[in-house]
Amino acid sequence: MSQQASPRGTFLKIADAVKARVEADPGMTELPSAVDLMSEYKISRGVALRAFAALHKDGVAEPVPGGRWRVVRAGERTDRRPLEERIADIVAEERLEVGAAFPSASALAERFGVSRPTVTKALDRLEAAGVLASGGQGRVRTLRAMPIREERS
Repeated sequence: MSQQASPRGTFLKIADAVKARVEADPGMTELPSAVDLMSEYKISRGVALRAFAALHKDGVAEPVPGGRWRVVRAGERTDRRPLEERIADIVAEERLEVGAAFPSASALAERFGVSRPTVTKALDRLEAAGVLASGGQGRVRTLRAMPIREERS
């Protein structure tokens, strides 16, 4: 990269270059790390982070907590609702009835691609809302009540 000021913004040029790489390589699933971009383009961490933000805004990538940014391909839809809402949807998807056993935290963690402690927090919120009955350690959680779906406008 040249050392001259860019009228368009260096981070936008880098975002465009990364976007071109993503489009050229259908097998690419992760973006380069911030350190890789800093080294390759001789930029600061702030510029690299702004490039990631521009890619996120354009729908090219999304952040992964504790990992590299994930490439989002056209047609992929990411559910951005809170985890407890997505977990509550299991009741309808699997046609569970009150009193039925609920999937374990480990099974839910694998299904949603998050850590077990993250799932446990979401399950705790569902227990507090009265949807699930606490299983306790080593016991199965059960469905206490049907979740109430809030309509969003």
